[in-house]
Amino acid sequence: MPKGFCVMFAGNIGAAQSFETILEAATLLRDRHDIHWLVVGDGHRRTWVEGEIVARGLKENVHLLGSRPAESMPRYFALADVLLVTLKRDPIFGLTIPSKVQSYLACAKPILAVLDGEGARVVRESGAGIVCPAEDAKALADSVLRLYHMSPEERDGMGRNGRVYFEANFEREHLLDQLELWMQGLLREKSCGF
Repeated sequence: MPKGFCVMFAGNIGAAQSFETILEAATLLRDRHDIHWLVVGDGHRRTWVEGEIVARGLKENVHLLGSRPAESMPRYFALADVLLVTLKRDPIFGLTIPSKVQSYLACAKPILAVLDGEGARVVRESGAGIVCPAEDAKALADSVLRLYHMSPEERDGMGRNGRVYFEANFEREHLLDQLELWMQGLLREKSCGF
């Protein structure tokens, strides 16, 4: 892991993840040698991303770490200062909450979300981080600087907010309890003739 402020993206390096946005933001911050963009994962656009890193002069700032076993990911998340989630601007993506948002919330780290719709709503509602519009590289770069200049305590607070939100909304036992209450309600309605 490089020394400095680490923004970590974990997951698929694909078309939906808008790596153009990440690379443009990294280019805008290229002269900040203490800000590092770490990508843990792989995908069909990895070769293109590697080429862009060279072409944009980002070898000192953007680091492709490759795939790692799922069980080692909490350790990687713990080493990051901020966890990044991005999606392209597309109405269908606005309807989904990327699964990595739940993983990030569970890890109690601040989230930088560059997406629209439901995923953005969850990050805002939880107070777990900062949200930028999908595909807005300038907003992403500005938000990285904003998080960089925050105190560790402020960032830790965002992470704690995320963990609390995860436990209240996504934790398995909580969801099963909610499902059971919903089903009991349906049974009561049926027994009352509704």
